[in-house]
Amino acid sequence: MPALIVIPARLAATRLPNKPLAMIGDAPMIVHVWRRAVQANAGPVIVAAGDQAIVDAIKAAGGDAVMTDPALPSGSDRVHAAAEIFDPQGKFDIVVNVQGDLPTLEPKLVSASVTPLANPAIDIATVVARITLEEELTDTAVVKAALSLEPGATVGPALYFSRNLIPSGPGDHYHHIGIYAFRRAALRKFVTLKPTVLELRERLEQLRAIENGMRMAAALVDTIPLGVDTQADLDRARRLLGVA
Repeated sequence: MPALIVIPARLAATRLPNKPLAMIGDAPMIVHVWRRAVQANAGPVIVAAGDQAIVDAIKAAGGDAVMTDPALPSGSDRVHAAAEIFDPQGKFDIVVNVQGDLPTLEPKLVSASVTPLANPAIDIATVVARITLEEELTDTAVVKAALSLEPGATVGPALYFSRNLIPSGPGDHYHHIGIYAFRRAALRKFVTLKPTVLELRERLEQLRAIENGMRMAAALVDTIPLGVDTQADLDRARRLLGVA
């Protein structure tokens, strides 16, 4: 299923301002993410930029970037706007939203995010990994997915997401990874919806889709990329990529 891969990025950030342009070795972080998304070979990759400096950095690296309204409220809105600019005819029925702060992203995660959409009843797909670190079970920065996964299966319905540990009882728990594959119609619908009660309570945008009856599913993967939100995260990314 050919997809359009879109990486939303803007310079404004409360904890690490200008982080898309933070240097990791020879390139800004956003360029590292773009390179890895390209390596997935899942479809064309564009950056949905909220600032001209990000456009310039991607184009200097040989990539494609689309300037979007800096006032857009979320990454999903930015992804939708860029997809409509880049592909106004709707050639690509699937749009993958890859966060711009994942410089250690394994390219295979981009491809994996699309696999649940083989089921035509699924509107939005994502990826999860089993939690193996005890401290992640109680870390509210780690989003957990309530995934209905049959024994031996690698794709299952994603029924809820929380910063707390779900579900209760014995069994595996799943770390949600913020990559989303939208059917184009689902993305267009999603950006028209108002924030919902549980979304605001959990501070998780994906709950807006579930609260409005959209069906989500997740693919199980075996690696979790580092999300960069702080200077400590950035330093760790540099070490992981061998440029500290």
